[in-house]
Amino acid sequence: MKSSSYNKKSVAYYCHFGWGDGQLGVANYPERCAKAALSYMKGRSKRRAFDIGCATGRSSFELAREFDEVIGIDLSAPLILAAQRLKESGKLHYAIPVEGEHEISLRKFGWEHASKKVNFWQADASVLKPIFSDFDLILVLNITDTMSDPKVFLQLVADRICKGGLLILSSSYGEDERGLEELSTLYGFKKMLEGNFRLIDTKDIPCVFQKGSRAYRYDITQMSIWERQ
Repeated sequence: MKSSSYNKKSVAYYCHFGWGDGQLGVANYPERCAKAALSYMKGRSKRRAFDIGCATGRSSFELAREFDEVIGIDLSAPLILAAQRLKESGKLHYAIPVEGEHEISLRKFGWEHASKKVNFWQADASVLKPIFSDFDLILVLNITDTMSDPKVFLQLVADRICKGGLLILSSSYGEDERGLEELSTLYGFKKMLEGNFRLIDTKDIPCVFQKGSRAYRYDITQMSIWERQ
């Protein structure tokens, strides 16, 4: 879903994707994924969460409802800048062609205090620094197909998560996940994660991203939930 370049207009569409009410009758995707992740965390430790591919921060703020600390990362500096501005000022304005001006307000969501638990970094998930470790939840939304080497990420992710914690991957598998396809991308995930994780559930979640004033992308993503052994 993500592009390699982000101008002011594309950042605005990511803001709308993250903070709007949803498109074409489909519920807001980052919100729905984060709430699904929290439902799987019932009865588990919720000290630290890692939101990989956080874009403008909606899923990170959602996780902060229940986690003590949330770190959100994204490869895109403009998207992280938007998330950081929202964290610092509590508001963010953006404009969508035809639809006009919009404002994101943390007060509207009751997140003024929750924002203190969230931190944003620009980072590449394929070459994570050692500081990104000791997590009870790692949430990865729609970026495994854009990683420079998803196999490296999957091989090393076990070292970033506590035993009993969850790794949650969600993807439409649109690019065959760069060598993970084999029989299916989920099968490729299983081959890479076996020995460190067990698959506890999968579920389909629709995702709509507005790409222009009358252009949309509609995917059915598969969320897979893995428990660290």
